[in-house]
Amino acid sequence: MDRLLPSDPQVHVLVVGDVMLDRYLYGRTERVSEEAPVPIVQIDGSEDRLGGAANVALNVVSLGARCTLVGAIGDDPSGTAVVELLDASGVEADLVVVDGWRTTLKERVVSMRKQIARMDFEEPLPESAAIDVSKRVARHAAGKNVLIVEDYDKGVIDRPQRILAVAAGLAAVVDPKFKPFAEYRGAALLKPNRREFGQAVGRWPNDSELGELGPALARSSGVDAIALTRGGDGMTLFESGGRIEHLPALPIDVYDSTGAGDTVAAAFGVCAARGWTWSDSARVANVAGALACAKAGTATVPLAELNRTLRDDFASAPVASNRPQLAEVIRRARRQGARIVFTNGCFDILHAGHVGYLDEARQLGDRLIVAVNDDDSVRRLKGEGRPVNKLAQRVRVLEGLAAVDWVVPFSEDTPEALLEQIRPDVLVKGGDYASDEVVGAEFVRSYGGDVRVLSQVEGCSTTKLVELIGLAEGPV
Repeated sequence: MDRLLPSDPQVHVLVVGDVMLDRYLYGRTERVSEEAPVPIVQIDGSEDRLGGAANVALNVVSLGARCTLVGAIGDDPSGTAVVELLDASGVEADLVVVDGWRTTLKERVVSMRKQIARMDFEEPLPESAAIDVSKRVARHAAGKNVLIVEDYDKGVIDRPQRILAVAAGLAAVVDPKFKPFAEYRGAALLKPNRREFGQAVGRWPNDSELGELGPALARSSGVDAIALTRGGDGMTLFESGGRIEHLPALPIDVYDSTGAGDTVAAAFGVCAARGWTWSDSARVANVAGALACAKAGTATVPLAELNRTLRDDFASAPVASNRPQLAEVIRRARRQGARIVFTNGCFDILHAGHVGYLDEARQLGDRLIVAVNDDDSVRRLKGEGRPVNKLAQRVRVLEGLAAVDWVVPFSEDTPEALLEQIRPDVLVKGGDYASDEVVGAEFVRSYGGDVRVLSQVEGCSTTKLVELIGLAEGPV
């Protein structure tokens, strides 16, 4: 993985699905019952956690994005507990409260750090409540970046097309259950586990068949891609166009896989909201799901923990987004109505001037592309001894900035070929340029684009920094 996942409160994810309460009863087991061959557990305490779609929403917030959750709860103590946990979580919730209906509750008995029993309390959701949920999704869809549909077959997503239709302007990441995948037609990505995938194709295929069945299933289901989670065998991404990518499982001690699928769905949603490719999104989601498996029970993965793990893989990672990947993520972003901002430069030694300029550029639109000169083109522009930092290092630093969505290298002396491919809504440069001196300005204006020259921060210059560093390293 060649990029970290920045925290970005401007990314707003809409989650809809079956909300649950997970209750853990902790105790000691010291003897077997005389009434039946079962352990006696002396309960010492209990803990309530958010489950299902609420756990997805909690993971979205944990990964640095905003989240609005829509679902249903009963007018009962479990529903009250869900509301209290959501109020403390930072999730913006709009829940249908159903009189006379029981909130889905899963109680787990844990002893000696292991689950020894689970009790489920649930009822079919009334159709009227499911309709009310879809109306609330329609009200909240505006202004969101992506939709995550979390289907646990408890009734909220009884008719997936009803939900997808009212949020048709949003790319949808769907965590399906046992409905035919075609019922989720129009979604961008499905994230089934092995059992759900096997039911969809009628059996669990062998590995040699997956390469044909996966993309074919995506096409017949009317989705762009399927991300198959395979437990200890990792994740396999199938795109409808035929592309396949397998991501091995992380070498991590699995403690409890409960809720790991929720974390994976949240990670896909947050990455999709930023317009990342499915390949890049899958790499993040695969790591996030593995980290969730290392925790006890339903759990969240903090952004800092995720990025520490992603950073460990940088040494063997490829460099930045390539042009075909960039074309795909721009297509998806524009489908969501995003305004694309473009800037370019060497960014050899990143300083406060760069950071302020990029923050200002990001405010001009919804997505910021930074095109970076490769090492040879920097040398042609700046002379021998430059760049100070190699391309991969410059890209890594830029991708760590919250303002930057995509980084792409280019080898030409000017970014004109990239501008012709991307056709940004706004072309931005910083410094002492006149707007008619900006390379590509005439082209961008020719199709109605905007060209901006942003202010320069006084006292910030890469060239001056290089000179100062040279003086500091001289004879003492």
